[in-house]
This record gives sequence, structure tokens and C-alpha cells, in this order.
Amino acid sequence: MRVLFAGGGTAGHINPALAIAGYLRETEPDTAILYVGNAGGMEERLVPAAGFEFRSVKISGFQRKLSLKNIKRNAQTLVRIVTSSQQAKKIIRDFKPDICVGTGGYVSGPVIREAMKLGIPAVIHEQNAYPGVTNRMLAKKASRVMLAVADAQRHFDADARCVLTGNPVRQELSRADKEDSRHTLGLDARPLILSFGGSLGARSINEAVADLLVHSARSGKYQHIHGYGQYAKWMPELLEEKGLHLSECPNIDLREYIHDMPQCMAAADLVICRAGAITLSELQSQGKASILIPSPNVAENHQYHNAMALVKRNAAVLIEEKDLTGELLWQKVEEIFSRPGGAAELGANAAKMAIPDACQRIAKVIHEVLDSSKKHA
Repeated sequence: MRVLFAGGGTAGHINPALAIAGYLRETEPDTAILYVGNAGGMEERLVPAAGFEFRSVKISGFQRKLSLKNIKRNAQTLVRIVTSSQQAKKIIRDFKPDICVGTGGYVSGPVIREAMKLGIPAVIHEQNAYPGVTNRMLAKKASRVMLAVADAQRHFDADARCVLTGNPVRQELSRADKEDSRHTLGLDARPLILSFGGSLGARSINEAVADLLVHSARSGKYQHIHGYGQYAKWMPELLEEKGLHLSECPNIDLREYIHDMPQCMAAADLVICRAGAITLSELQSQGKASILIPSPNVAENHQYHNAMALVKRNAAVLIEEKDLTGELLWQKVEEIFSRPGGAAELGANAAKMAIPDACQRIAKVIHEVLDSSKKHA
């Protein structure tokens, strides 16, 4: 079997493709895999590092705000739509895939579109509760539309062939054990709060969590691990200004980056984070209570829709960034832990949403589509 993957722009599009490709490589070693991404995108680094062959096309998206600079960018995008399609067609003809898998992002548009024009079966995978523009367009002709969240189906055309598969989750995270992880981290019986705003850091989250850490330090009720990110090296100094001296607070573990995330998430009783699709799938796989703070700076506010899929099922608490303060965050934490079984209830409801066999489901869809195309060839 020869499988071509296309997706990129963000880790949320790249990691699911790598997880599926990794599963196919592990279970079907004879599978030939090619990943097509955007030239200059993070996939150009991540895909070869994962051991897969990589080819690139050059594509960009349209800028919605009118300005002279953006008019020039949009003119360039129009040119790239044509050239990227030509590049994609050549790559597809050279590789001769049996099936193509698109995981979203601008780059999947020309690649999957050209594959379908050439009569090659194509499936797409949507990670979010609110689908991206590229996947909504491709869904009209895709052989299957694989969904991570059932709520996404209502945003596609009625005749789109949707199937619920879930998001692939890193095996080291889904397999991590809570008690073992707490022992390794040297934690005591108090609840552990884990918070982070991404590898770069999110100022609004860091500022609110700073106040939360002060409360935690004073009350001594909780243990807390916080990752502040690359662009927030000012956070330790801010805590000092607020009177929190880390050397005197063994219950506070402040880090720039959380390198042992599977262990920390497994050990946690409550997670405070953004609402990216893969992060939420990881929370569900571990059955974690969470306070979600969706980023308002993403396409079509999709993190808000992701978060609401959990909130509607009493599997998480939502704080919109415009409302976020340290006091409100402390209040929500206290509400969750003061209610008997509050964190456990949220976590149990999150676990009900988990789809632990996502890779197997996706592989099954790929084979079904491939078998069907051979019968009708």
C-alpha cells in the first residue's frame, strides 16, 4: 500500500498525520509513506525527524483584513494556488499513491484536490469541533470525512460521508499511570494542578496563573506544576514581586517547558490549558478534569467550539480569555475541589468522550476506501 499524507501549518494538523503514519508503519511495515507539506512550515522539520519522506509545495492563505500589504499577499496567494496545484500534481504522479489522507491546513487543499482530480481516493481527518475552511471544501468530494468530535458533522454538507474516528493520541500519554507518575514526581496526597499555555507561552494565562500560584502558596491546599513558555521568562520575577518566593514553596513547580508532559498530565487532578484539539483528546484519554481557556486568536474561533463540546457534557469548565482574571481562576479551582467528587466527575465525563482506538479506526477507514475503489476500478 502506498499512502500520501498532506497537512501542515500547526502541530494540530501535523501530529495526527504522523500518528496515523506511525501506526501504519508499525502494523504494516511494507506500507510506503510520503508526507507533503508546506515549504518553510514546521512540518518540514518535524516529518523527517519522525523518519518519513517529505516533499513540499508552496501555498499560503488569504488575508481577511484589507491593507496594501495584505492585498499584495493575497495576489501572491492567487499565484501560489496555481503553482502549488502544479507542484502537487507532479508529486502525486511521481509517488503514485493508492490513497491520499488530508489532515487540514492550507497545504492539504491543492494536494488532496489534485489527487481527487486524478481519480485517486482521498480521505480527510478533521481534528476540531468546528471544521477548517480547507476541510469543509474538500469534504464535498472526499471518499470519507473522519471526525474527532461528533459535533463537527453538523458543519459539513449533508451528503458528506462522515465517520467518527477520534484524534490519535500519543501512546506514552494514553498509557501513563497516575499513581506511578505521582510517585516519580515526588508528590504527596494533596491535589495536583497542572497548567500551561503552550510551548511559547500565553501572557493572559501566565498572568492569571501567577495570582493562582500566590493563592496556592498561601493556602497550601494544592500542589501545582506550571509551564510558562519560551516568551515568558519574566514570570519568576513577577511571582517575586507578588511575594511568592519559590525557594520557600515546595508545593509550586515552575518550569519554562514541561518536558515530561505524559507523566505530569497523568499525575494531575485538574488541568488548566488552551483548547487545542489534540490537547483535549489527551485530556479525554487520561480522564482529566480541566479549566479550558480557548485562544481567541485562531481561525474561526475553533478552540471555543472544541471547549464547548466538553462543557456541554459536563466534562470541563470554560473561562473565555476576555473574562480571565487570577481571582476568577482561583474561584473556579475552589469550586471544583470544594464540591465532593467535583474533579472526579468532570474527569469521568471527559473519559466517556475518549476514543482510545483512533488510529485503528482511521486505518480501517483507509482500507475500506481502498478496497471499495479497487472493486469499482
